[in-house]
Amino acid sequence: QVQLVESGGGLVQAGGSLRLSCAASGLTFSTYGMGWFRQAPGKVREFVTAISWSGGSTYYADSVKGRFTISRENAKNTVYLQMNSLKPEDTAVYSCAATPYAKYEVPEYYNYWGQGTQVTVSS
Repeated sequence: QVQLVESGGGLVQAGGSLRLSCAASGLTFSTYGMGWFRQAPGKVREFVTAISWSGGSTYYADSVKGRFTISRENAKNTVYLQMNSLKPEDTAVYSCAATPYAKYEVPEYYNYWGQGTQVTVSS
């Protein structure tokens, strides 16, 4: 049974930082690309960032480039999202997901999803 469990969300002031973690189990983690998506109330889910299975390639939405950093530790079956210079518009539920395909920005290509963690940025 595959499980992806996010942690690290919370309430932070604008300009602050948070680090999200996503711990995976039940899959060969090192063979999956990993992505982070977010969904704000009343909005569609949007791609945030992704990292290839090896960690050698990363991808970012324009809205988070230069502020967010994705990384992974295959030995720990964990992917991270370091979020700096947070803005109120970053407020959303952040979910990690795993994909065997190199279509990182397309949620339909992800096989497994976590439940999500809430990130709230106050102004």
